[in-house]
Amino acid sequence: MHRHFKLFKPYGYLSQFVLHDNTKKRLLGDFYDFPDGTMSIGRLDKASEGLLLLTTDGKVSYHICSQKVEKEYYAQVDGIIKNEEIQTLKTGVVIKTEDGSNYTTLPCKVHKLETTPELPPRAKKIRDDRHGPTSWISIILKEGKYRQVRKMTAAVGFPTLRLVRVRIDNIHIENMQPGEVLELPNTFS
Repeated sequence: MHRHFKLFKPYGYLSQFVLHDNTKKRLLGDFYDFPDGTMSIGRLDKASEGLLLLTTDGKVSYHICSQKVEKEYYAQVDGIIKNEEIQTLKTGVVIKTEDGSNYTTLPCKVHKLETTPELPPRAKKIRDDRHGPTSWISIILKEGKYRQVRKMTAAVGFPTLRLVRVRIDNIHIENMQPGEVLELPNTFS
């Protein structure tokens, strides 16, 4: 029987279990004694936080990584983002992919968050308010290129300072704390 988990990936951890070099890095196995064959469904880069799903079922992983499933992110951006930039993000922006080619992002849902979301503090301080104002947006995608949200916000002139994935499909991060792991019911798949 397959098993499924959700994890609040903290800042500074890699979304993998094994490194193929001798560097000392913080990995997912530090949080829980996951069963053999557990894989992360998609990834969050080292500087990103939030909801990461894990499973022993490759079919579930494939489905969630497809362009059929929504992933929602809260992004704290440098400056006060305006409606014009939000509209540009919604319709698609050109970003560079890992291989250096240009890619136009698919249309997505974006809106400004009127209040700062209630999230656990990040392990590494972001910056002081004296460096200028920031704002928060919600971005809902059905795709996931490498560092896509960060590249999108930078493309409209608002670099991402903090990025937290809060939802995948109908699974929410809720009140989880960084490093917390919860096993999901098998009906999840």
